Amino acid sequence: MDYKDIAKSVVENLGGTENINSVAHCATRLRVMVKDEQKINKEKMENVDKVMGAFFNSGQYQIIFGTGTVNKVYDAVAQLPGVNTVTKSDQKASASEQQPQGSFFKRAIRTFGDVFVPIIPVLVATGLFMGVRGLLTQPDILALFGMTPESLNPNFIQWTEILTDTAFAFLPALVAWSSFKVFGGNPVLGIVLGLMMVHPSLPNAYDVAGGSAEPMQFFGFIPVVGYQGTVIPAFIVGMVGAKLEKWLHQHVSETFDLLVTPFLTLLIMNILGLFAIGPVFHSLETVVLSATEWVLALPFGLAGLIIGGLQQLIVVTGIHHIFNFLEVQLLAKDGVNQFNAFLTAATAAQAGAIFGVGSKTTNAKLKALSFSAGISCLLGITEPAIFGVNLRYGKPFVMGLIGGAVGGFLGSILNLKATGMSVTVLPGTLLYLNQLLPYFLMMAVAFGVAYGLTYMFGFNDEMTAK
Repeated sequence: MDYKDIAKSVVENLGGTENINSVAHCATRLRVMVKDEQKINKEKMENVDKVMGAFFNSGQYQIIFGTGTVNKVYDAVAQLPGVNTVTKSDQKASASEQQPQGSFFKRAIRTFGDVFVPIIPVLVATGLFMGVRGLLTQPDILALFGMTPESLNPNFIQWTEILTDTAFAFLPALVAWSSFKVFGGNPVLGIVLGLMMVHPSLPNAYDVAGGSAEPMQFFGFIPVVGYQGTVIPAFIVGMVGAKLEKWLHQHVSETFDLLVTPFLTLLIMNILGLFAIGPVFHSLETVVLSATEWVLALPFGLAGLIIGGLQQLIVVTGIHHIFNFLEVQLLAKDGVNQFNAFLTAATAAQAGAIFGVGSKTTNAKLKALSFSAGISCLLGITEPAIFGVNLRYGKPFVMGLIGGAVGGFLGSILNLKATGMSVTVLPGTLLYLNQLLPYFLMMAVAFGVAYGLTYMFGFNDEMTAK
């Protein structure tokens, strides 16, 4: 079946073009807003070629095709007459208007995700630079070429620092820019406000923490420092600033809007950011970071056991974006990220579980689906595996959670620490160039435990009949 035929089957099983409000897609799923859910032939949809699973979430009917395939299916659907294609963000806004999406906490976490997703690529690249730099400056590696760290050219070291430090030195600017964009403001104002929070005239936050600099004192009781490496203050400044700018656009006459609105937005938000929002929410961020570090410091591998075992369960709830926030905090403060290893263990375990299903089943479609979704898992994308197979049959998902807990426990015992974030399993290898053998051992254990448990106890072909 070619992609035109797949597109026609998808539309037909959705109840025809007259039942479709809009179609969008993300990295792995076709997202459809339908008029009447009852008109969807869900059983036939599950059997369409290339479909790995389908479910309702956030007011959308989401059909899993996997990376790459979903783009081709979307292009084929878009060419069909009568189909309205939109961007994912536009469709999400439409879904939110039609029905409130979950609790305040869930919506807040999703908003965090929307803010962090655009800046993740640069943080991933920075993490890879950190890993390469750590490898190239490692004494054992340099010794192979008859060199020592002291023999490296200082200019070369400075150049590598530009690659590894820039994103985190100006992190508030990135966060404020993205927040302004998400909340409907002018992103350029967000960039400037973020840069104001780390202006060279302000005492550097790291120097103040190290005791080599003193905070600026205003009104005798407000200490003001730079906000290098902070996330929450910049997020709040961006959110409030965007709403203030929109309010000003509505209340300032068009004659003076171009002059007055940016002037007042920057002035008011700079005052609030440095004297109110910054100090208050930086204290909150410190509490969150301390709590995170407390969990990560739990003895006997408990941190990896808990996070590795529960992470994919949190993915199912849709609030896993909170991990982006925590990883950014850890990297900004310590330059390393212990969370990533546990996320890798959880992901590798779900891959092991779905490969266990694929190895045991005699159903040709399920076997092909399992192996293709398993490959996506090994590249760090678990949705096709979770929603297409593991969660559908239940037990494989549970076995994956067990494998993730065991792998996370081992990763904690081995003290694995990534130099970056957001890439896991095989692509994440570049974040552990100084710990390759322990990293591969953790992945192998997580994968093997989940595979073995699934093959022996977690799946049989009788489940497909149900």
